[in-house]
Amino acid sequence: MQAIIMAAGKGSRLGSLTAGKPKSFVEIKGKKLIDYNLRLLEEYGVDEIILVTGYQCEAFEGLLHDREDVRFVYNPFYEMMNVLGSFYMGMDLLHDDFIYLHADTICEPAIFERLVRFDADVILPVDYKTCDDEAMKVRSENGRVVQITKQMPNGLAEGEFIGMASFKKRVLPALKEKTKQLMKEKAFTEYFESAIQRMIDEETFDIRAVPTEGAFWAEVDFLEDYERAAAKIPESLTGIFK
Repeated sequence: MQAIIMAAGKGSRLGSLTAGKPKSFVEIKGKKLIDYNLRLLEEYGVDEIILVTGYQCEAFEGLLHDREDVRFVYNPFYEMMNVLGSFYMGMDLLHDDFIYLHADTICEPAIFERLVRFDADVILPVDYKTCDDEAMKVRSENGRVVQITKQMPNGLAEGEFIGMASFKKRVLPALKEKTKQLMKEKAFTEYFESAIQRMIDEETFDIRAVPTEGAFWAEVDFLEDYERAAAKIPESLTGIFK
């Protein structure tokens, strides 16, 4: 199994907490956010990691220079593109079942269990809750995702997609083609989820929402996100380093 990690962003909304470092270098309990993700990928049998960098790419290369399982892809347009552009830069290296994740989003092992032991073509962990405008919102029918977008009215959303997903290799040709189409349309500010939506609309894949069921996860965009994550991070996650 492979993984692709989005790590190109600057993280300016965290202010002095990053101090010129990549956002995923922020530490909780003495470990970088990216450390948690790399350790979980190792725990769950991922043998090749594609790391798409941009801001402070040298920091990642220095941190992981001795990791033979990590392949670096640099997105020189990271300041002009959203996450879909970073995925486009790295997608040609994908050839197997893979996990998609953001370097600044962490979750406890229970969620990773759902990602790697999946039967559907695509698994999207969803935190079923009331959503705000910033959330990547999801609607589903009988467990199958029918809409995923930030633009969905909050009142129609069932919950928030947490930004980690797993994909079977059979969806790769379609996923790559949808991503390429969006790039040709100059949809440079689109999120990766726009390519998933096109697969929902135009293909017949089994794209499933699975509930997080209260398991811990955190996307660290703002100082309050960091404080909440640092206060609530569970032993099941910090304990993976023991």
